[in-house]
Formats: sequence, structure tokens, C-alpha cells
Amino acid sequence: MKYKTALVLAGGAFGTSIGFVLTQNFQKVIIKVRSQEICDEINRGENTTYLPGQKLPSSLKAAMTWDEVEKLKEGDIELMVSGLPMSAIDDFCQTNLLELKKILGQGIPMVSLAKGIDHETLKLPDEIYKTYFEEYRKQLMYLSGPSFAKEILDKQITIVSLGGEDKEYLLNACDMLGTPFFKALPTTDVKGVLLGGSLKNVIAIAGGIMEGLGYNHNTRAALITRGIVEMLRFGSFFGARPGTFYGPSGMGDLILTTTGELSRNKSFGIEIAKGRKPEDIIRASKSVVEGYKTAKAAHLLADRKHISARIFTGIYNVLYEGHDPKEVIQALMMLPPKFEDD
Repeated sequence: MKYKTALVLAGGAFGTSIGFVLTQNFQKVIIKVRSQEICDEINRGENTTYLPGQKLPSSLKAAMTWDEVEKLKEGDIELMVSGLPMSAIDDFCQTNLLELKKILGQGIPMVSLAKGIDHETLKLPDEIYKTYFEEYRKQLMYLSGPSFAKEILDKQITIVSLGGEDKEYLLNACDMLGTPFFKALPTTDVKGVLLGGSLKNVIAIAGGIMEGLGYNHNTRAALITRGIVEMLRFGSFFGARPGTFYGPSGMGDLILTTTGELSRNKSFGIEIAKGRKPEDIIRASKSVVEGYKTAKAAHLLADRKHISARIFTGIYNVLYEGHDPKEVIQALMMLPPKFEDD
């Protein structure tokens, strides 16, 4: 093995799958979790709660406390991965600030897997992390791309984007993550990576709604192509590079989540089309549906910054204003035609 110990924060499906990737290059991978049940499951060799039936290697262990992390590690921690969802970042950083700064203070790179826009502050994950770790900002990186957790564990070839400010740290982290079946492509366009990973979840909900209403391939193709146009408009506001949206974290992830059967956001949209209330679906789900809160954040951002995003507004109206999705789709179709390059 090239490296000694990697630490993953949070044991959800994606965090566990990246932990699995790291076992290909690290002697020991430790997932710090807050649930005793999930801790026990992982240590038995399977995250039954989030990835039932997927076997985990013996070098992947779970811990509940920092003391347990210290006892489990082999040599120094050389990489930290945060699998925390957007809603948990603030609380976790506040509660564990001293421990996290101790690790970052050793020059350790940290990769965040969070996707979303905070619906209250309209901040992206990088802005939240920099609130706590401004002095370590060159060590902070953000991973996004078409990557279903189950398929990663099945060793399906997966290519993602890794955004960060420092090229040396990026190349080092890409090497740590690189395997014959998993590859991270480095980029310094952090905003582009984060926006692609966040906004595509909203379009995926739209894809689920349309599929649930009986629309098929023509409609899905129209949604993807018009969806990327609106995503580019958000990117322009944040100064992101257009090319990033045509890479893994943009178009790649958008295609996967609007077409793949394993997409949580698409499944959420299908349930909405059946007439179920968003709050009821969220309560019944073990996994986080990031697109739900991101839909609100994107709508508020578009409204305040005058970004033309009719699909995003339509999804917001369905999820938060109780509009009939069929009527929203018809209203979009009846809008006056505009030149595509306007």
C-alpha cells in the first residue's frame, strides 16, 4: 500500500463507498460515525443500513470517538474525507473544531463530498468550510461527479471531478483516490464543480417527476439539454468556467442522476408525481435527498440575482408552493419562443 491511514467523516452510502476506494491504496481506512448501529455494521463487514449486500474489506473500520480513531490508525493520517451532508457541516465543525484543526494543522488534505446550496445562507460547501478553516483553504478540496455508491463498490469504472485551489494538493489527492476503477480529475474551478454537483440534483427531481407522469426519452433529453443551460447561468454568476459544466461534475452527473435507477433525487421526483407530499417522503427516507433543499436555495438565488432559471423555479413551485406538476410543465411549454443564443 502507498499510504498508511485515511479518515472518513460520516458513514452514509457515499462516504462508505469512498472509504472502500481508499482501501485500495491505504493500509487502514477509518470511518468516524455517530451511530452505534452503523459502527457495528461496518465493523462486521457490511454497511447494512445504507449499502445492504455490499461486502466491505477488513481494512475498513468504523469508530465512534476520536480516541477510537487514534487506537485504530496505522501510522499517520494522510487524508481526511468529509462525507457530511450540507445540513450537518456546521454542527460537526463546531463540535469537533479542535480535532479537525489538529489534523489539518499537519498539512493533511481534506476532500468534501457535500453537494448542495444552503437554503438559508445561499452558501456552497466551500464557503461553509472556509468559515472554520480559512487558514487551511489550500488543503480543502471538493469531489463531485457521476458516482452511485453501489456501483463504486461493484468496481464499475467511475470518473469524477476534484476541485481545489492548490495544484500540488489536488494532484496528491487524485493519486490517493486513484484506482483501476476510480479516477479523480483535478481542476481549480471549485465553484464549477460544486454548482454542477448541487444543481443537477434539482434537475434529477424534475426528471423523476416527468418519468412518474409518463413522459419518456424525448422529454428527458429536452430536460437535460435545457437544464444544463440554466446551470450555466448560475455558473456565470459565480464566475465558474463553462467547460466544467460539460465534465464529470456537470453533464456527467446530470445524465446519471436523471436516467439512473439508483438516483435518490430521481426516485424522490417519481414519488412526487404520485401525489405524495415532499415532507412525507423525506421523513420516510434513510438517505439525504439533497435536491429538495437545493431547489429552494436555487430559486432564492435566481430570484435575488435575476438569473433566468425557469425549470428551477418550476420545481420550487411544485415542491414548496404545492403547484400541480402537470400544470407547471404545460406553462413552461406555452412560454413564448426565444432564440437559443439569447
